[in-house]
Amino acid sequence: MPIKFSDRGRDLGGAVLEAQQRVAEQVQLPPGYRLEWVGEFGNLQDAIERLEIVVPLSIALIALLLYVNFSSIVDTLLALSVIPMAMIGGIVALVLTGTAFSVSAAIGFIALFGVSVMNSIILLSQFNQAIHAGMQRTAAILRTCEIQMRPVVMTCAIAAVGLLPAAISTGIGSQVQKPLAIVVVGGMMLAPALILVILPVLIDLFSRRMPPAREARSETPASATVE
Repeated sequence: MPIKFSDRGRDLGGAVLEAQQRVAEQVQLPPGYRLEWVGEFGNLQDAIERLEIVVPLSIALIALLLYVNFSSIVDTLLALSVIPMAMIGGIVALVLTGTAFSVSAAIGFIALFGVSVMNSIILLSQFNQAIHAGMQRTAAILRTCEIQMRPVVMTCAIAAVGLLPAAISTGIGSQVQKPLAIVVVGGMMLAPALILVILPVLIDLFSRRMPPAREARSETPASATVE
């Protein structure tokens, strides 16, 4: 015997969980009867199970590609450190708009990971190039922020502006695309400030790259000649 209902003005997962709780407290099923929660909620559960595999796998693949690019575990971890920075903006956007976390929002976070890591690659590559050119660490960090500020801001701004119409849409079908867009727009609005401020500090604290001239002086013994 099917019983159908739809949620309006709230998230599907929260509505079904509340319904399950009330049914468990107030409904006594006769012997031989059982309940099955199916429909869109079943599809939601299946999607969440797939995301439990896809999200860690995506992060692992990103880490592998970063290690191949930098050949350094420290640089790989520094590049991955921007993922929590990007998540802050997406979480704040969901809270401010009252949007519940959903599969669409989770996909938005995955997209956010990719864009933020790309920005970290830009900064780390510029810093490493400056170090190899013989610049001191502090000067290299300041020069990196000065040169790469515009590319980082432009990358985030393009992603945010491109999805802004979907984030503020209210038409038919917007409930599917809106959480994804809100996460990306919120994350991209806050990510440049966090990446350009926090990541350089982390590079200065944990990066082990030193100017070649300094390494050469430390390895070559001092010598003097008398004529």
